[in-house]
Amino acid sequence: GPLPRFSRPAPRARLHDRGLSCQTCLPDQLGLWQAAPAIGMAYEAVPPMTPLGHRRLILTRHAKSAWDDPALSDHDRPLNDRGRRSARELGDWMASRGHEPEEVLCSSSQRTKETWAMVEGAPLEVRPLLRIEPGLYHASPDKMLTILRTASHPTVMMLGHNPGIAELAALLPARPPMDPDFRRYPTCATLVV
Repeated sequence: GPLPRFSRPAPRARLHDRGLSCQTCLPDQLGLWQAAPAIGMAYEAVPPMTPLGHRRLILTRHAKSAWDDPALSDHDRPLNDRGRRSARELGDWMASRGHEPEEVLCSSSQRTKETWAMVEGAPLEVRPLLRIEPGLYHASPDKMLTILRTASHPTVMMLGHNPGIAELAALLPARPPMDPDFRRYPTCATLVV
């Protein structure tokens, strides 16, 4: 059936306090998608193409990672099978709705780079500029906003980690979606604003 539709006003005061203006950086709309098969939620309120003069942010937490090699550092953990499937599904979802980044700001961790590689495998029409950003590894929302300000394209995807990415996602909509998983921002969760 059709996906629920709703529109939320942007939280201008919360973002303004961090030096980011909604007027110039983010449209006043929200979409959320979670690729994990057990959850499969979708909120769609964003038009497929970014309107001229607007900017769009696709905020994604890395897909599910593997824990089976205790010798690997946290930074070097790869995706597990479920994570690879979820990231491929995310890429297909983004392509089907025209949410195609022109620039990707990706943490330097193995799991975020693999998440992007799986998303990029979808039939995307745009081949974005990829920037591996070590500063996004376990970054705070303020650090993420600082890195976001360096983006040079209108549609930007940021791939990062909890808890920072969940905290940033919570700042963006005026009222977060009613889904109980939004606050914890599970693996492969994606917010489009």
